[in-house]
Amino acid sequence: MKKKILLVDDSALMRRVLCDIINSDDDFEVADQAINGLEAFDLLSRNRYDAVVLDVNMPKMNGLQLLGELRKYRIHVRVMMASTDTVEGAKTTLDALELGALDFIHKPDQANSCRDGAFQANFLRILHGVVLSKPPVFDSPTRVQEKKEENRKFIQILQKSSSRIAGRKIVAIASSTGGPKALQSVIPRLPADLDAPVVLVQHMPKGFTASLAERLDAMSEVHVVEAKEGDKLVNGTVYIAAGGKHMNVVYAGGGYTIRYTDEPIREGVKPCANYMYESLRSSKFDKVVCVVLTGMGADGTEGIKNLKEVKKVYVISQDEATSTIYGMPKAVAKAGLSDQVVALDNVASEIVLQVGLSNA
Repeated sequence: MKKKILLVDDSALMRRVLCDIINSDDDFEVADQAINGLEAFDLLSRNRYDAVVLDVNMPKMNGLQLLGELRKYRIHVRVMMASTDTVEGAKTTLDALELGALDFIHKPDQANSCRDGAFQANFLRILHGVVLSKPPVFDSPTRVQEKKEENRKFIQILQKSSSRIAGRKIVAIASSTGGPKALQSVIPRLPADLDAPVVLVQHMPKGFTASLAERLDAMSEVHVVEAKEGDKLVNGTVYIAAGGKHMNVVYAGGGYTIRYTDEPIREGVKPCANYMYESLRSSKFDKVVCVVLTGMGADGTEGIKNLKEVKKVYVISQDEATSTIYGMPKAVAKAGLSDQVVALDNVASEIVLQVGLSNA
């Protein structure tokens, strides 16, 4: 049975073009269309859809307002953003992801440009991932505060009771669909005195990772940056791979630095976590803690497998229950590479236990 898609866009031409793309896939059919958020909210109140393709800028009720209403009334739906705002307005896109959208694509300004084969293939790839994902679930404000308090107490206990873990360590994280939201449950829980640098590949196109880094930095004790060519790795700092490039860790100038390369797309993505993990094969880190979070596909599995051949590696993968889409962490676990499979809320504490604190 075909998956039913609700298409929401105020442009008649854009709706027609996107309908053609969606209906061209044997797995999908556009069941209904809406020209603004009000119409979409009415349809979502009365009908069930497997996914929603949602524009941002619309009259009467825009895409962000619709997401807010869906959250307010606890209408759980899988949403893929498709908007011309999503490059210049990276903040808008991240707002949408925080409000419950699962993934996004940049829609060309001209509808006919959407007929490009590469755009269509990418659109359908993302839509397949969204349909396979779990609808968003939100903690209440009370529970959010409880989690912050629990994490603060955990770090205090660790700082008082732990001895420093010897050796030079690095944390390497991979995430994809559902990752921007999941990272808010991991990075802000890491303490400023984490005794390791953190490198992170989140599958995002060019133009979005800087905004993601800024948002996570504002929420966190650790420093979070979009990694730049030549950045020297420092403990307690998170380096997010820039969209559209492959990030590697290399030894240069007496320390480990970021180097970008332009190898082909791998696992359908760029940046690709496999390249990041494999760049650590020749490093002299005494321990590499690999963390694989929610995402479609298997990025990370091959890289970790190759890394484990030559390095001491400890692998933490997110469990199925808390993953938006159990693809990447499942692939790592199925390959027998995971040392621990844990719920999202426990990932940060397990990282700290593996690398320790510099002031312990």
